[in-house]
Amino acid sequence: MTANGHGRVIERILDPVSSALNEEAARKLVGLKTDRKLQARVAKLARKCNDGELTQKERAEYEFYVMAGEFVAILQAKARVILNRSRQKV
Repeated sequence: MTANGHGRVIERILDPVSSALNEEAARKLVGLKTDRKLQARVAKLARKCNDGELTQKERAEYEFYVMAGEFVAILQAKARVILNRSRQKV
């Protein structure tokens, strides 16, 4: 399955979750940020990946972080849609 195909599958999985969001939950979701320690770890792994220096264990860890980031980004995009719709109703 292509990366794009994975994104569509994740989006379909998250549809029921996003449909359960109210405005307050959507606002909180949009504001989520990872802590600095995790950001630094992902940045280090990204540099090593770009330089072709990841171990197998690091590659698996990095791929997990990328997938988790996509998961959160899709949820945040869905939350933004909810918030935009609620603004249009006013």
